[in-house]
Formats: sequence, C-alpha cells, structure tokens
Amino acid sequence: MFVERDIAELMRQIARQDVLEIGSNATVKFVRGASLAHIAESYGFEYDETFRLGRNKEFVLVRMYRDPSPEARAREAAAITAHPRAGNGGTVPGMRQGTLKPLPEAGQAVAVMKDRIRFDIAGAAVEKRQQMTAYACCAFAAVFMAVLGKPVLALVVGVTLTAFLFGAFRFGAVRRSRIAQRLRDAGYHQVRDERGAERFLAPGRQLPGHANPFAS
Repeated sequence: MFVERDIAELMRQIARQDVLEIGSNATVKFVRGASLAHIAESYGFEYDETFRLGRNKEFVLVRMYRDPSPEARAREAAAITAHPRAGNGGTVPGMRQGTLKPLPEAGQAVAVMKDRIRFDIAGAAVEKRQQMTAYACCAFAAVFMAVLGKPVLALVVGVTLTAFLFGAFRFGAVRRSRIAQRLRDAGYHQVRDERGAERFLAPGRQLPGHANPFAS
C-alpha cells in the first residue's frame, strides 16, 4: 500500500514538475529512495543531490532534475510506452510489480544510485564544521561538570565523548571512501561543487547550472 502510494506520488511529480523531490525517513533503507530515483531516471530525470532535513536530520530528500537531452527524452518515451499504467497499479521501469525491489537487470543501476545517495549523506558527517561543533559540545559538557564541582567526572565525560566522536568520524570517513571507490569503478567522476563539497557525476556530466542544471 505504501509502495503504491510512493510510486503514484512520484509519477504525479514526473508528469507535472521539472524538479523532483523524493523524501523519506532516514531510518528507511536507502534502497527505497534509490529505487524511486531509478524509476525517475527511466522517465528522463537526472540525479542531482541528497540532503538530510528536519530538526534532528531524520529525513532524507533526493533531488532530481528533468534532463532535456534527446537521450533522456527517448528514455521517457520508451518508459511511457512500456508502462502505460505506471502510478495506477501497473508496472514501473526496473521494479517487480507492486514493489520497489529491483528486477535483475536493474539491480546494478539501483546499487549505484544507492551509493550516490549514501555518499552525499555521509558527506555531512565528515564536514569540518560539523566535527568542530560536535567536539565543542563535548568540551561544554566537560566544563559544565567541572563547574558543578565534579572534576573527575568532567574528565571521564570529556575523554569518553571525544574518543567516541573520533571513532565515529573515522568510521564514517572510511565507509565514504569505500563508497567513492565503488562509484569510480562504475565510471563516475569525482568533482567539487561551488561549496567545496565532493560530488560524483555520471560519465559525460558537468556540475549543475542554474534553472535547469542539465540543460545545454
């Protein structure tokens, strides 16, 4: 039921908008967002970026743009012809009917899309500003304990939290590095955008522009 609702909402966006926003709770496996993004690609959209949103960053938003290239328009026409009831209980490109589980022929493409989403999400965890903020919170907690007259507890809290954060950031960096290698192996190239963030682009693609990042 939820899958059909998600697909129907995606198809409504595809029919009406040049910019898609595919959102989900961050606790949901990334395969759902990757599957929906793969469907959108079949209708001539191109992946842009993934963000975390919400007060506690509990939501994930995948943003995609309509690609005006002839190749993308041909993909869209083929998808419309092959799946005339998509969004109304019919089949959709690359998925088992009624599910967001990839068919064997779409498995690799969905896996790559999942890696692109994970790479963008993991980027926030390795940003220096976020790391400094987290370490500053550790220092504040230790100072607060010291002010309360508990210097030993302050030392334990400060050291424990700092060690935990260091390990978590290191683990995140290693995992992101492995994702990056898989994307390079798949033919994607790594660039930095205007904010200095690392991005992976499909072969032959450039960084997004203004109104439509995939327009020529």
